[in-house]
Amino acid sequence: MQPPNVSLHPVVDRVTARIVARSQATRSAYLAVVDSMIQRRPPQDRMGCANLAHAYAALPGADKFRVTVEKAPHIGVVTAYNDMLSAHQPYEVFPPVLRDEARLAGATLQVAGGVPAMCDGITQGTPGMELSLFSRDAIAMATAVALSHDVFDAALLLGVCDKIVPGLLIGALHYGHLPCVFVPAGPMGSGLPNKEKAKVREQYAQGLVGRDELLAAESAAYHGPGTCTFYGTANSNQMLLEAMGLHVPGAAFEAPGTAERERLTRQAVRTVLDIGKRGTRFTPIGRLVDERCIVNAMAALLATGGSTNHLIHWVAVARAAGILIDWTDFDELSSVVPLLARVYPNGEADVNQFQAAGGPAWILRELLGAGLMHADVLSVNPGGIADGAAPAPAQSGDLSVLRPAAEPFSPTGGLRLLQGRLGRAVIKVSAVPEDRHVVEAPARVFDSQEALLAAFAAGELTSDLVAVVRFQGPQANGMPELHKLTPPLAVLQNKGLRVALVTDGRMSGASGKVPAAIHVTPEALGGGPLARVRDGDRIRVDAVAGTLDVLVDEATWAARTPAAGPAAEATGFGRELFANFRRHAGGAEQGACTWL
Repeated sequence: MQPPNVSLHPVVDRVTARIVARSQATRSAYLAVVDSMIQRRPPQDRMGCANLAHAYAALPGADKFRVTVEKAPHIGVVTAYNDMLSAHQPYEVFPPVLRDEARLAGATLQVAGGVPAMCDGITQGTPGMELSLFSRDAIAMATAVALSHDVFDAALLLGVCDKIVPGLLIGALHYGHLPCVFVPAGPMGSGLPNKEKAKVREQYAQGLVGRDELLAAESAAYHGPGTCTFYGTANSNQMLLEAMGLHVPGAAFEAPGTAERERLTRQAVRTVLDIGKRGTRFTPIGRLVDERCIVNAMAALLATGGSTNHLIHWVAVARAAGILIDWTDFDELSSVVPLLARVYPNGEADVNQFQAAGGPAWILRELLGAGLMHADVLSVNPGGIADGAAPAPAQSGDLSVLRPAAEPFSPTGGLRLLQGRLGRAVIKVSAVPEDRHVVEAPARVFDSQEALLAAFAAGELTSDLVAVVRFQGPQANGMPELHKLTPPLAVLQNKGLRVALVTDGRMSGASGKVPAAIHVTPEALGGGPLARVRDGDRIRVDAVAGTLDVLVDEATWAARTPAAGPAAEATGFGRELFANFRRHAGGAEQGACTWL
């Protein structure tokens, strides 16, 4: 039920109903599989003795007795641990803690497997970035492999960053009969403020500071264990999981290595046992993640100005649960969900300041209170989704970071669907100055981000322009993030030029103050409209009207032959191994899924 005297907003109700109707066949088919898996006997009764002996061979004697003779609940852990990525390094110490808590609760636990975890911050602007988006589906597959031993009663999922959480979630949803809880690791401490870091990047792009100064600034921002502190895709992941009821409440942004972090980690074990078949509230993840749950995640994303990457990732997550959403749904919700948070790049605060001001609990309470989230949903927590809102302070701890729904930073979520002759795209305007929400200028066309950077370095970009960077879609090269373009384009904008970016690539969770029409679909490869654009064409990016147009007469436009794109498949850096991913990837609005 909604909070007392609060009705669900009619737009949220309408969008949800539309998703339910659209998804009726696929959701029903998905739930039929989930229900058939739930009906099976426990692993200890249905598995062969040799199978079980292999599964439990490495367990200590007491645990082996507990799981085989006493038939105790058995938890599988899928972890994204590595000690190269700051966000995942803290997971090194989690398995002994989880195992100890499981024993205290009369259960057993094994690390079922690991999944790859790459960092866009490391691969940004390098060939490795072309593996980034597809690493999500590789992680989903690795999760499925880890759980394929089929001896588990429940699963704990350890991951934080960009593609890791969506991949773990997609994989888990393909084991929808299992109760699952996500176990985050927390953000690093605050370092060099994000605004100062961005300033040094722009200075470096202009040649005003050298590489030593740039490295010093970056190292002061990214300086220890934990998630990066800006509100990009990684931290948006954590907000969305709280909104979906897949975390122990309050787990998202507690720092690594604290007593409270260990308490929350141990509570995850108790929680997943409580929602297991032998617990008090059997809640398999396939039933928990329904249409209302997905809408709640979308609302939380919009209210916090979260990552545009989730317009791809959460489409894929929803599809894994038999639910069909599209960018029109996001756009319609954005028209009524207010912006309640200002966290970099949509403000100057970092996630530690966001947490201190009230954090996810504040967002959930305000959205529930305004009828902008469904309260009548399943959750891993006994108090339902409202349980995650319970610790919220009565007042925002900092009104420059968090505001109530009655007095938001903006009445809308700052995300718009753009559509027109150039296709469909999305634009995030929550960090873009209002006088830049409409840009009309001549096109300058590039077939790679390196070409744009070279033109900037050569001093060629001296007038208003719409930079078109094409052949960056899922099938062309894996849809890399083009965040390296932010500093030079920001420099041009700071000089007073009218500047915008139009691309079939991604612009990352750190999309900033330069207007960017991203994820353009259909992509240029294969003849999408961007392949017809030429230097000098006048392009209008209009986030007010929601349009993306090229102002060329129809006869001229129709007569053009689309540009051919890359002459050959990229080689090196393992990109050859992902050729089938590129070949079979769906469009951006379909989640760029490679498994459908």
